[in-house]
Amino acid sequence: MFCYQCEQTVGGTGCTKVGVCGKNEDIQSLQDTLLYGLKGIAAYAYHARELGAIDKEVDAFMHEALFKTVTNVSFDLNQYIALVLKCGYINIKVMELLDKAHTQRFGSPMPTEVETGTKKGPCILVTGHDLLDLYELLRQTEGTGVNVYTHGEMLPAHGYPELKKFKHLAGNYGGAWQEQKKEFKEFPGALLATTNCVLIPPENTYLDRLFTVGITGVPGSKRVERRDFSELIKKAKSLPSLHESSSKKIMTGFHYTAVLGLADKIINAVKTGKIKHFFLVGGCDGAKPGRNYYTEFAEMVPDDCVILTLACGKYRFNKIDFGNIEGIPRLIDLGQCNDAYSAIKIAEALAGAFKTDVNGLPLTLVLSWFEQKAVAILLSLLYLNIKGMHIGPTPPAFVSKNVFSVLQEKFDLKLITNPKDDLDKILKK
Repeated sequence: MFCYQCEQTVGGTGCTKVGVCGKNEDIQSLQDTLLYGLKGIAAYAYHARELGAIDKEVDAFMHEALFKTVTNVSFDLNQYIALVLKCGYINIKVMELLDKAHTQRFGSPMPTEVETGTKKGPCILVTGHDLLDLYELLRQTEGTGVNVYTHGEMLPAHGYPELKKFKHLAGNYGGAWQEQKKEFKEFPGALLATTNCVLIPPENTYLDRLFTVGITGVPGSKRVERRDFSELIKKAKSLPSLHESSSKKIMTGFHYTAVLGLADKIINAVKTGKIKHFFLVGGCDGAKPGRNYYTEFAEMVPDDCVILTLACGKYRFNKIDFGNIEGIPRLIDLGQCNDAYSAIKIAEALAGAFKTDVNGLPLTLVLSWFEQKAVAILLSLLYLNIKGMHIGPTPPAFVSKNVFSVLQEKFDLKLITNPKDDLDKILKK
């Protein structure tokens, strides 16, 4: 980093500050938070733009906020705090934009049972987030005898009417992105990565059958240009077939429109004491030790509580049978990380029904946290003044102690400890 005040490299002999000369670590922390949030917004805006959806306010904010981090435009702490919270507001706008783009193109998701077993035949496994890539692949593989499976954050694709109509969208294979090295090695067919939740393959494993598209790139992989998947399909046909196998089904597709269709049932179940509490347990997963917390937490949630989940964090527990309450599933998978928008719409609707705000609901957010889109979503929740959230497994490294203290004081933001103690404290309130 170059310091524009002393004209030296930060950390060199001329500048020993944590950040740029005259800039304390709290300003640096907020700038870093803003940059990570912008990366998350950029991901959602990219997917929306590919579907023809653009928002001028989102684009203008990207310019304003990036300019704010380029040079020493301001050292005003309050100004940066306001800009970081505005980043949360803009992320809500871009999630709404992407939600509309998805539903207009592919229909509104519906609760759907998804096969986790396999069918006999040549196969392609698709990971990442880009639904347009998946749609084009399904269209081009129709009638070829090649089965297509989803992996990771592609699981929610099965809930969209225009995607599920393809009979060769055969099911979901494997779990979250961090399991790729094991699961991709075991999968015999061709592989397609549509976003950068992708790992570099171990030597002498599956690189020769890995294809990338869009912004995704892996050295040595095959590039797909202009969504022409002919080479990928040819490769799939040349590889060994999957064998027929059976496994349990999992549910996805609980878009806010589907959940709000159950609103009367949900409200009645809360009023009669059948549902005592709602937990949103999910977020961005990773391989770091400590993330088994979310599995244990979900398993400990009492039978009179409902678990909402989204993003790849759901793979920690989405194959567990949680049953239902009066016909309402106890585990409701809202979809991808961007479907945090659905969670917000559901919470706002319930708050309106009970004539309170979101903080007045029997609702607690327990979020796993890893990368930039998780940052943007957290900022959205802070912008909405959601209080009492639990995040983990560790605090964000780019947030300074002072900034984190402000978040704890203003928003009652908590770090997870252990599942039993955290759950006991939540339910005793």
